[in-house]
Amino acid sequence: MLRKVVLNRAPFRCLSTLAVPESTTTVPSDKENDILKHPDYFGVHRLFTVEDLFKAKIHLGHKEGTLNSNMKGYLFGSRLGHCIIDLDKTAEYLRLALNVTAHVAYRGGVILFFNRNAQTGHIVEKAAMECGEYSHTRFWRGGVFTNSNVQFGAVTRLPDLCIFLNTQNNILEMHTAVKDSAKMSIPTIGIVDTNCNPNLITYPVPGNDDTPSAIELYCKLFKSAILLGKDKMKEDAQEK
Repeated sequence: MLRKVVLNRAPFRCLSTLAVPESTTTVPSDKENDILKHPDYFGVHRLFTVEDLFKAKIHLGHKEGTLNSNMKGYLFGSRLGHCIIDLDKTAEYLRLALNVTAHVAYRGGVILFFNRNAQTGHIVEKAAMECGEYSHTRFWRGGVFTNSNVQFGAVTRLPDLCIFLNTQNNILEMHTAVKDSAKMSIPTIGIVDTNCNPNLITYPVPGNDDTPSAIELYCKLFKSAILLGKDKMKEDAQEK
């Protein structure tokens, strides 16, 4: 379930039949421009190594027969009939995703974690609570994003970033929230296993989306990135 309901807050991204106050256009300061141009302002590249990914079994994909053709470019090879994911590419895409997450947290954005695996749902919920964000680990009702004013009966703050720890409802069907996020132009980060389609994910991260050790590492990294962004926001606010 959603850990928190975010209603009647500043309309960063909202959907409603009610009139929304016009937002004023602000010119980014030199400091903000420097932050955006910095390759790793929050130091997320130090959060993990390729060895950490290997120990968490993130390289282990599904059987070759279930391979999605869009995932071929992320493979290292196969072993005993199972796909092996290239961890060098995983590290590259994961660092990009962590950097984006830290930037969203730095600017006070709402971040929503998704997970449909009952075995690891509690891990995701705990990580979201520990970094002050939100999670949804149950069945996703269609229309929560695309028809939120009817669902909640009020101006609704939609998330600024959705993080999918797995992008499938089951082995064949894509998570409904992935499609809803794409319709509403909500940026998404998604762990895409070898049987997944990465095309609707804004920042796909190739990796194992089933093993508890892999989910634990993902949650640890995204939680750390969010906390880095929030801590940096407080530091910069004090300097002003």
